[in-house]
Amino acid sequence: MKLENYILNYELIQNYNQPLILFLHGFMGRMEEFDTVTKVLKDDFSYLLIDLPGHGKTQVLGGNEYYTIQKTATAIIELIEKLKINQCYLVGYSMGGRLALYLTLHFPQYFSRVILESASPGLATETERTERINSDHQIAKKLSRCLSQADFSLFLSNWYRQPIFGSLQHHPEFQYMLENRLQNNPLELAKSLKFMGNGSQPSLWEILPQNQVPLLLLVGEYDEKFVQINQNMAQLCPVAQLQIISNATHNIHWENTSEFVHHLQCFLQQSSMF
Repeated sequence: MKLENYILNYELIQNYNQPLILFLHGFMGRMEEFDTVTKVLKDDFSYLLIDLPGHGKTQVLGGNEYYTIQKTATAIIELIEKLKINQCYLVGYSMGGRLALYLTLHFPQYFSRVILESASPGLATETERTERINSDHQIAKKLSRCLSQADFSLFLSNWYRQPIFGSLQHHPEFQYMLENRLQNNPLELAKSLKFMGNGSQPSLWEILPQNQVPLLLLVGEYDEKFVQINQNMAQLCPVAQLQIISNATHNIHWENTSEFVHHLQCFLQQSSMF
């Protein structure tokens, strides 16, 4: 869809009279990121899937500021309004989870329940943000040097060897996931990382306690850093529930799809009880 500073690539899958879930993928993902989840959920919901700026077929027509979390959130709200969606559920993974939390805190009227997978409110201190920005810029430089498909493929292979992804590279669908990632443009990913990375976004820690939208926080049991972050989030936000998912690190919806779907269904079904 053509917006003022974007051409947003999206897919709206409408199942008759079923509530809508907006899914936001993580860094280097695309709108197909949650295919494993929607295949299990099937016709129980309707789905809005988006390629975020710097990813997939979405095009940024404005300057670099349109890769930021603030501008991206505004564009998503504009898309929702153009599609005449009054309210929906929201699910975000990692970078998409940070964006989902930003949307929840700044545009709460659009979202009835929100699921954050391996997400955070950003970094609390200026020192942490500066260190992370420097780190992200180094990674962005490596992405910018991926001048061929082989270069990008090697980058991805090294990326998913990081401990945060656990044994994801041994997943039976890992090759499919890599092929999907390879359809991204490394130069665009570099811009996304520089302008929407964890260090670049404003911290949401201070306003998190004010949130009134029910949150489900999902983290993998082996993702120790994010377990701690999400425990802190749950303590700060009275309407947040925390679930630690077994046999998973960062990418829960791939590593343990069945448990991810189970908690998603249980949480969203609670909204129909009131």
